[in-house]
This record gives sequence, structure tokens and C-alpha cells, in this order.
Amino acid sequence: MSWWCFIKDIAHGAHKPAGTTWAMAVFTVIYTLSPVDFFPELFLPVIGYIDDLGVWGVLIALAAREKSRWEVASAARMPHADRLS
Repeated sequence: MSWWCFIKDIAHGAHKPAGTTWAMAVFTVIYTLSPVDFFPELFLPVIGYIDDLGVWGVLIALAAREKSRWEVASAARMPHADRLS
């Protein structure tokens, strides 16, 4: 199943991601855009980008876990004949 369908189900309320996933998404965006995050990029560019990649990596891992949960739940809701195709 596609990421697009997953995102649509979240937007329409068909799937409720875990609170930790939402919290990490908000933290990731705020951290990446915050002025505090710009200091490492100014003085130690490589380390500054590595911490950003680490935060985004954790978010991607949580999103992949949520997508797996969504796929299992979606497959359980499907009629048996649709699962075989």
C-alpha cells in the first residue's frame, strides 16, 4: 500500500498515529527551524547537519512503524477476496 493512501487515511481520521509519532513530528519541525539549531551549522557544519539527519531519521523510523500498523489494520478490514488480489 502506498504512502499517499496512508497520509490520506491520517488526514481523514481513518488512522490515528501514536502520540509519540505526533510529538516527534512536531519536535522535528520545530528543532529544524529553530534558531538554536542554526548555531551548530554555523560553527561545525558537518556536525550541525548530522544532528538534523538523526532527528529526521528517528521521525522516518516512527512513520514507517505507523505505516506498518496501518497496513495491518487495513488488511484486517478488507474482505478476504480482496486480500488475495
